Amino acid sequence: MGDKADLNTDTVAVDGKRIKDHKKIFTYIAFNKPRKVLSEIKKLDDRKIVADYINLDDYYFIVGRLDYDSEGLILVTNDGDVANKLTHPRYEHEKEYHVETAKVPDQSQIYIWRNGVILEGGYKTIPTQVDFLPSDKTKKWLRIILREGKKFQIREIGTRIGIPIKRIIRTRIGPIELGSIRPGEWRYLSAEEITKLLKAVRI
Repeated sequence: MGDKADLNTDTVAVDGKRIKDHKKIFTYIAFNKPRKVLSEIKKLDDRKIVADYINLDDYYFIVGRLDYDSEGLILVTNDGDVANKLTHPRYEHEKEYHVETAKVPDQSQIYIWRNGVILEGGYKTIPTQVDFLPSDKTKKWLRIILREGKKFQIREIGTRIGIPIKRIIRTRIGPIELGSIRPGEWRYLSAEEITKLLKAVRI
């Protein structure tokens, strides 16, 4: 009683027949994180977390954490390899954002943002795609595609170049798009999306 075995490393047999581990089934979920929700599985305080919307256990990973006041797409999976390759900086997977500014940025500010901004600590951001969102006539919404993910990067850049940021919505991680799910809603990735995701991370 009480003995444990790992079917990946130990040989366990019953009546002479070896018991083999079942292949683990991986789950991939797209979640539209609302504002004022922590990108966490476990409770840290009384604030809402991802697990308040999706029934998850400790074996799940959050891919593409967003700060408390940002919203939009994050991925949730129990595939640790995929989670690692999507989050590790050296792979430079694209993440796309729609960003609302408090005032209309001028062309010089856009140019500086595109070509790299020195953040606190002396780090210079890599070249970034920054454009006005075509559907917005106010010129206060930007479409930004990052290949890195420093903490509060968009907000800090906005502050440093004089563009106060009002709202950040992530719309894409790698090949996976947010789609039509509303804040607080989630969905399983389709077979086609999973194929695209696995292809993107098998570098």
